Amino acid sequence: MNAVDASGGNTPSEQTPDLVEPDDSLPETRMEDLERALQDAAARAGWKRLMPVQAKTIPYMLAERDLIVQARTGSGKTGAFLLPILGKIDPGRADCQALVLAPTRELANQVAKEAEILSGDMGVRTVAVYGGVAYGPQIEGFKKGAHVVVGTPGRILDHLEQRCLHLNKLAVLVFDEADRMLSMGFYPDMKRLQGHLPRRSFAAYMFSATITPNVRRLANQFLRNPDFLSLSRDVVHVAEVQHVYYMVPAMEKDRCLVRVIEMENPDSALIFCNTRASAHYVATVLQRFGYDADEISSDLPQKAREDVMKRIRAGKLRFLVATDVAARGIDLISLSHVFQYEVPEDPESYIHRAGRTGRAGAAGVAVTLVAGMEQVELNRTAKRYGIDMERRPTPSDADVQSIVAERVTALLETKLRDRDKLRTERMERFVSLARGLGESADELRVIAMLLDDFYQETLHAPPAPIPDSPDAPPPASERKQSPARRTKRDGGQRQSKGRSGAERSGRRR
Repeated sequence: MNAVDASGGNTPSEQTPDLVEPDDSLPETRMEDLERALQDAAARAGWKRLMPVQAKTIPYMLAERDLIVQARTGSGKTGAFLLPILGKIDPGRADCQALVLAPTRELANQVAKEAEILSGDMGVRTVAVYGGVAYGPQIEGFKKGAHVVVGTPGRILDHLEQRCLHLNKLAVLVFDEADRMLSMGFYPDMKRLQGHLPRRSFAAYMFSATITPNVRRLANQFLRNPDFLSLSRDVVHVAEVQHVYYMVPAMEKDRCLVRVIEMENPDSALIFCNTRASAHYVATVLQRFGYDADEISSDLPQKAREDVMKRIRAGKLRFLVATDVAARGIDLISLSHVFQYEVPEDPESYIHRAGRTGRAGAAGVAVTLVAGMEQVELNRTAKRYGIDMERRPTPSDADVQSIVAERVTALLETKLRDRDKLRTERMERFVSLARGLGESADELRVIAMLLDDFYQETLHAPPAPIPDSPDAPPPASERKQSPARRTKRDGGQRQSKGRSGAERSGRRR
């Protein structure tokens, strides 16, 4: 795998930051290299040139080489997989030929709309599929012969198990924002969906903002010997830390911390405070909100400290709140996030805190809540150590409500699928009651209470890691390959850009 300084490279339109690409990399594509139909599609979307992620990704998709792509949201990755997908669709066949899995209904709708804009009059039919809405229009879209299906794993699995959707003609599978799909709790659905994938050859691609160990394991389960391509400046290698901060009102830091945690949904986190009083307050807020959280400080009695340490060593504590002094000697190998509730008073402390995540080959995220003049201290630290800080918009209550609603819907639909006929028949007794409760504002709070309890019990426990050797069939390595899809990388030569993707990759078709 080569790290390339893009300033001296073959950039199509602008400099590509800190590129990482396969050893047997392919030459990037320019707009004029594309087939006329795809150039016309790009013109319909108003694209005059390809963005770096598109120029780098499209050759691998045309060559049908399974690929993991690390790129930020907003980098142009949707076009990177939609353009080559449209070039492979046969409009004369009324079958699902491309499946795009997305973590949320908003993203599914966004991708489907972009596919419709790009396809124009090409005769390619697209349908968006997600939970929380009626099945009818989605089934009607399948009956009309949807070529491209974009949706959340849970609802797509529903249609597959009800035999409304079939993947026997699938040619391309895309996981969009794989890291977010895992944070939404979709892994069990994705493994069940895997049993509906064809065993014959098809191309598979995974796009993710960060490549965590769980994302890497997921890729190995669905993709065949995938290449790795990174265009994300913040996390070029899987062992590095992404530095993120949120500007928040000083008097609302506690509520902002809860909202950020809900959006990030970390596997585990260490939350740093500058004082013992702040650590105790934050731990109390998180506990009352229902999180699996505890604190450790010099004020704790020895027995209480030992109990906390025992939970930490057993991997049974999701959130630990601590000061810099209290956290010394505590080594959490699998830590996915570090939260800094307060900006540390000296730059060295920031480095020590952020360094607690991203260990043992894992990706990590260091999140800082910044209020008022604290930004001056954070900027000083970033400048001193050459850290590229990414500012993210502080999530609102509406943002949290939206993401929580989608998670709950996905989890409930999963539980519903697991019910046998007898339990489903028993459940029917409560349908009329559920309908009646929904008619009154006061009674709606009863439903909200039940959903909240379900969410707390299901998602606020430490999430289980993705296994390295799952039993669900079929692993990507067992997908049967036709002679036309076998890799021939040894001795492969780079070809000119004017040749086909298959020729450029050195693969036989």
